[in-house]
Amino acid sequence: MEKTANDIVTLARAQDRYTTLEYIEAIFEEFIEFHGDRYFGDDLAIVGGIATLDEKPVTVVGIQKGRNLPENIERNFGAPHPEGYRKALRLMQQAEKFGRPVITFINTAGAYCGIGAEERGEGEAIAKNLLEMSDLKVPIIAIIIGEGGSGGALALAVADEVWMLEHTIYAVLSPEGFASILWKDGSRAKEAAELMKITAAELKELTIIDRVIPEEMNGEALEQSKINRMIRKALISKLTELSKLELEELLEARYQRFRKF
Repeated sequence: MEKTANDIVTLARAQDRYTTLEYIEAIFEEFIEFHGDRYFGDDLAIVGGIATLDEKPVTVVGIQKGRNLPENIERNFGAPHPEGYRKALRLMQQAEKFGRPVITFINTAGAYCGIGAEERGEGEAIAKNLLEMSDLKVPIIAIIIGEGGSGGALALAVADEVWMLEHTIYAVLSPEGFASILWKDGSRAKEAAELMKITAAELKELTIIDRVIPEEMNGEALEQSKINRMIRKALISKLTELSKLELEELLEARYQRFRKF
């Protein structure tokens, strides 16, 4: 039976979804995690560092949720603070300096909207990431592995290609937020999800994203190890393709990708 948008919202938020660190362990080799933004502190909601993929160095950055309550408290439920986005930018600029491609993994309902985060410049940190990623001089691939919510997700998704797993969502706000704003009734979130065009299949059709990674075949869930292999193979192939482009060609294609919206 075909899944509704609300079914996919539920699957995207599932507690047992693979996390960024699990994808890094499964897909890459020799991962070394880096910490801190060199301004304020280390945000555990965003993880990143250097690794190898097919024996080539890459920079990997992602938003990390927990698998249980203590882990989620430690990771702030995958809601990054400004220092998390500044850490991500620091790593991406380091990648540019050393000519390493960047891969980002995204799973967040949105950036943290607490008073401290606002005081430390949450909006500015997100905006700076958008600005700097738009002309970062290395290939960038962004993969949505759960929720892709609002500017908190977009701050890691200004990429040459944006991919989504089949049962994930990508939206300007949550269905609950949409329903609360449009109808003043958050309980109509299921109805909102069907209207918002937030699923991978819908966004691929609208050319907002470039690839959908399957999570099931003939109605049966695929083994996680097979999904990992598909992502790894696709990354190797696409990064090989992007690395052959002249810098001006790479940046112009990225510019045009976002201008078309």
